[in-house]
Amino acid sequence: MADSSDEDVLTGRGRAAASKPKQRVQARWEATASRAWDLDDGGDGIEGVLGGIEEANKRRRLLKDTTPLQRGIIRHTVLILDQSVAMIEKDLRPTRHLLTLTYTVAFVQEYFEQNPISQLGILGMRDGVAERISDMGGNPNNHISAVRELRGREPKGNPSLQNALEMARAALYHTPSHGTREVVIILGALLTSDPGDIHDTIKACIKDRIRVSIIGLAAQMHICAEICRKTNAGDDKCYNVAVDEVDYRQLFMGITTPPVMRSTDADAQKRSQATLLMMGFPSRITEEKPTLCACHGELTRGGYLCSRCKAKVCNLPATCPTCDLTLILSTHLARSYHHLFPLRNWVEVPWSRAEEKGTRQCFGCQSPLPPVPAHHEATNGSSDGKAHAWSKRADGASESSRYECETCQNHFCIDCDVFCHEVAHNCPGCQSSAYLPGLQEQEEGSAPNGTAMDVDA
Repeated sequence: MADSSDEDVLTGRGRAAASKPKQRVQARWEATASRAWDLDDGGDGIEGVLGGIEEANKRRRLLKDTTPLQRGIIRHTVLILDQSVAMIEKDLRPTRHLLTLTYTVAFVQEYFEQNPISQLGILGMRDGVAERISDMGGNPNNHISAVRELRGREPKGNPSLQNALEMARAALYHTPSHGTREVVIILGALLTSDPGDIHDTIKACIKDRIRVSIIGLAAQMHICAEICRKTNAGDDKCYNVAVDEVDYRQLFMGITTPPVMRSTDADAQKRSQATLLMMGFPSRITEEKPTLCACHGELTRGGYLCSRCKAKVCNLPATCPTCDLTLILSTHLARSYHHLFPLRNWVEVPWSRAEEKGTRQCFGCQSPLPPVPAHHEATNGSSDGKAHAWSKRADGASESSRYECETCQNHFCIDCDVFCHEVAHNCPGCQSSAYLPGLQEQEEGSAPNGTAMDVDA
């Protein structure tokens, strides 16, 4: 009996210990799973279901925080590409290596489109060492040509995170304090071959105020999560593992948004408080005879003259090689401005709101929108009018395929929603002259009873 009671006690303790499971965080691949078989097609067949899922995926990409925050619009970023044998795997078509090079070219173009006054450098991890692919600079053509040359090289050996971080630190050491220092790593391997203690390198990155973001292509690694967490003040959202090709591209392009300046970085805030940055806005010149440029030492017939020392450079934005003055155009500042005040997210429009407004076409592209169903069809035979026949769509998609700007109250389609938030960064309705301050009130006041005037044909 004593043995059995002891066994019962031990079993009870084991059950008590096992009855307190830790809260399990939902994996990213689980969050992307959708129950498409539960969706109502609304009489449109499989095309209606697939259209709703595609619309929800576009909408999910747009729904991000639009709170105006202080961001580092002058960025200095080092992109580190994995060139080890792990990139030969074909789980990402055609291979991890070729897909990464394709996405890198698109990333460089989008990076300088969203951050025209920033700098970028590219490194590689191959055969246990770090290699310099392109130097830190602001010309996207130089980076793209250097990346395209990698297509003829086969991945080899193992990667080394420590060597890559040390070379990135050296490249970012002389960058000015008014800009951000960032390192982005694309890692396909599940190991790192380091010559020393990588934790010393992590401490050095923290001291140099370098933020590290990692995109994994295989599985999560503890050392990668530790690097991102410690260099980003405890934020663990900077380390992600791509689920598929589409998710990989979204993670890659998400890095083009400037990082938020944290209030915990007291030293950085003290340095950036009430500081002015001198910049030059040169004009383009055209010469009859070619002259040497100061940036490449080549003969050119045109370029831009530095506002301070009159040295000629080929392209903008650039740093004057003679006096180190930052040379940009006014349009470059305008394109960086939208990160500080992003366009607010548009809200989904229910059928009741669509019937109230009576919108039949998108305000932006003038494409026709789905017609408002009849009352008996919209309510699906119910008396309270809440059970809509088309309301069961994919999560995130509007049941009426309309999205409303809360400022101008115009309705747009999903394609205009994506274009305005990712490319134009402005609302066509708010920018239209019909919604200038005071003009709408005058038009409403001129109509009888405050309504629009009807004109008989």
